[in-house]
Amino acid sequence: MSNDSLVQILVVIAGLIFFGVMILVFALFMIRSKEKRAEKERKEEEEGTKQVKKSQVIYTPESILDFMDFEKIEDNMIIQKKGKFLMVVECQGINYDLMSEMEKVSVEQGFISFLNTLRHPVQLYIQTRTINLERSIEGYKNKLKDIERKYNNLQNEYESILKNENTTKDQIDRTKYELVKQRNLKEYTEDIIKDIERQSLNKNILIKRYYVIIPCYQSEIEAGDFDKTEVKNMAFSELYTRARAIINALFACQVTGKILNSEELVELLYIAYNRDESDLFWIDKMKQAGFGELYSTAPDVIEKKLKLLDKEIEEKSIKLANEKINEVRREKEIEAIEKEKNQEEFVTKQAKELIKKHKRYIGEEVAQKAMDKLNQDTKKEKKSNKHLEEDKEEKENGNVQEKAKRGRPRRKA
Repeated sequence: MSNDSLVQILVVIAGLIFFGVMILVFALFMIRSKEKRAEKERKEEEEGTKQVKKSQVIYTPESILDFMDFEKIEDNMIIQKKGKFLMVVECQGINYDLMSEMEKVSVEQGFISFLNTLRHPVQLYIQTRTINLERSIEGYKNKLKDIERKYNNLQNEYESILKNENTTKDQIDRTKYELVKQRNLKEYTEDIIKDIERQSLNKNILIKRYYVIIPCYQSEIEAGDFDKTEVKNMAFSELYTRARAIINALFACQVTGKILNSEELVELLYIAYNRDESDLFWIDKMKQAGFGELYSTAPDVIEKKLKLLDKEIEEKSIKLANEKINEVRREKEIEAIEKEKNQEEFVTKQAKELIKKHKRYIGEEVAQKAMDKLNQDTKKEKKSNKHLEEDKEEKENGNVQEKAKRGRPRRKA
């Protein structure tokens, strides 16, 4: 065997050995990567299990402070940091002491069933609120305005019916009945407003609200690579399912419940954070006052001036238009008065024009005689009007002289 053939065989063997070594190295690398990935997933699962166990184990009264610590409120949920979502169910309490023994047993059995159906942790929260009667008083006052308006309309209608001679007794009685009923309703509403105002002067009226707080952790629902929106939607779906199950279970205890929306959640947290201020300024007033804004800016001076100028121009244009309309109306009224005063002259003038226009149909001689007749009548009318004016002036002068004579003092003899 020649040296060249031996070298070629050694090169082939070295290539095979190198290729085999590369395959082994790649296999070891893949095995090591899988082990690292499995170890990382195991650690993440352990951390998630610890977090879930931690949330399931802590049931102290101080845990409600965790509920207060929130990041934002969105889609009827309180979203907290570290991937925690909360939904709140408000429950209507029942008067257990007024129930019979059978009813009490039924409620107890329903509550036991409710506890047995729970597959996730919940928190019970009781909030004591001071009832602000200002809302009720304001609502009654608005209703009183409508009642007074209807009462005034009925009173005017009743007075007009009495003045009408053609009105029957049944119509009068029916209208009077409606008037008396509306007056009684007005007086009753006024009494309610006075009683509520008197009750709200010197004492606070308290009410208790009962809530079931349902949590959901991101680690409970995350099973893949999802973005924040998908995680939030999955959390909402899970929380809504749990809330509906709790509402149905509580219904067996004769307790009704509803899921709070975002605005009601804001009010719940606002009262929890501002116990004293909430008695005076409820959430609606706080929002209207703009207390949630960081700052407020005044409008631009030029824009404000332009708005004022536009308003002034509009007012002046309306005023000018009304003046011109009134002037035109006055001119028309004057024209109508003049026409009425000189009606005979206009009639005579138009009659002469008609005679001239139809002269060839009625004949020259007839037309001329008709014109002369019109002129004679016009002269006679002017003379009679002149005599009437002179008589009127003489009468007026005589009355003046007579008054002057009566006013002179008589001489003593």
